[in-house]
Amino acid sequence: MAWLLRELRLFFIALQFFTRIPIPAWVGFEPVWLQQCARYFPLVGLCVGAVSAAVLWGAQWLWPAPVAVGLAMAASMLLTGGFHEDGLADTCDGLGGAVSREKALLIMKDSRLGSYGALGLIMVLGLKAACLIGLAEAQPNEAAALLLWVHGASRVAPLWLMHALPYGGDAEHAKAKPLATSISNAGFAVGLLWVLLAAGALVAWRPALLPLLCGASVAAAAMCLWMQAWLDRRLGGYTGDNLGASQQLSELAALLALLALWHLL
Repeated sequence: MAWLLRELRLFFIALQFFTRIPIPAWVGFEPVWLQQCARYFPLVGLCVGAVSAAVLWGAQWLWPAPVAVGLAMAASMLLTGGFHEDGLADTCDGLGGAVSREKALLIMKDSRLGSYGALGLIMVLGLKAACLIGLAEAQPNEAAALLLWVHGASRVAPLWLMHALPYGGDAEHAKAKPLATSISNAGFAVGLLWVLLAAGALVAWRPALLPLLCGASVAAAAMCLWMQAWLDRRLGGYTGDNLGASQQLSELAALLALLALWHLL
């Protein structure tokens, strides 16, 4: 019972850190929990994805697919406060130009949006919307289910970077210092398990989704590994902004693969 209560606390801490959803007062807080709760990042993503998918599914009864997709994306950003999108913009600003590691870290700390960040947001959000519109117009129910899964699967990318790379910034002044450490093999495996369970549920519901999920997983993993190599070369590690960027880019890679495979199969 004590173990279950502790794990529930860790889930709520992860939910509080990555969303605007209020959590019960009895949960409490310990700084070390930010590190321990990393295993629940994908589960939080699945929760956010469930809300976004519900909006997408319901909105399609009233509006055409582009409007439904816009509302679904807005719902997810409202829940997270644009947390990951902000990391994407800062990463594009810091690493978009040919600057030194120190200059890149300084730029990423700047709250102002630069041209690289604006272009990155426009392109990534626009492409994600286009992919979702294509899926929603083809099969509305499957599109909503896949959106739910993609939100969870894309949160595996930050876990992998935390597992594979050291923190690349100034850990003493990190926004979430306990998060600026590595994650264990067991923690990463638990995070991955949430995504596998969600994929299994989707395949049980629609067996034809199996090749799409496999292809999307490969695409997201490839994007994650590319980011690992890029961040290792440019920064020698990762920052919190880079974790958000990895989630957004992995989500885009998965959606691109899903739409391409849908047309091919």
